[in-house]
Amino acid sequence: MNYIKHKMRSSSPAAIFGWVVLAIIGITALIILFGFVFMWLWNWLMPEIFGLGVITFWQGVGLILIAKILFGGMGNSGSSSKKSKRKRRKEKCDQDDDNFNKWKHYAKYWEEEGDAAYKNYVNRMETNNTEEE
Repeated sequence: MNYIKHKMRSSSPAAIFGWVVLAIIGITALIILFGFVFMWLWNWLMPEIFGLGVITFWQGVGLILIAKILFGGMGNSGSSSKKSKRKRRKEKCDQDDDNFNKWKHYAKYWEEEGDAAYKNYVNRMETNNTEEE
């Protein structure tokens, strides 16, 4: 989001208007595409399989909207606000950074102790295998 704000700050109002118009056209195109795909799939499958009627484009769009409301929500989990989501995401990133920072010691460990520890392990395994036979 900060990237978008930064990019928009340096853009002219005409460029921002152009992007908004392009976004509106893109969203409209996706709605039309999903409506036709849903209508085509419904009319191809549902009448034969379940004996349901054929639907129009607008009925397909309406069914997609109803399915989104019933099963997908409206883009908000309802239990938390955007701030708390951002906070959880930041905490997760901090944890990931901590886990990643531990890996900087891996190469040094492998150079100092890893090769000897690996050879010791192989010798133990070979000794155990010979004792079992």
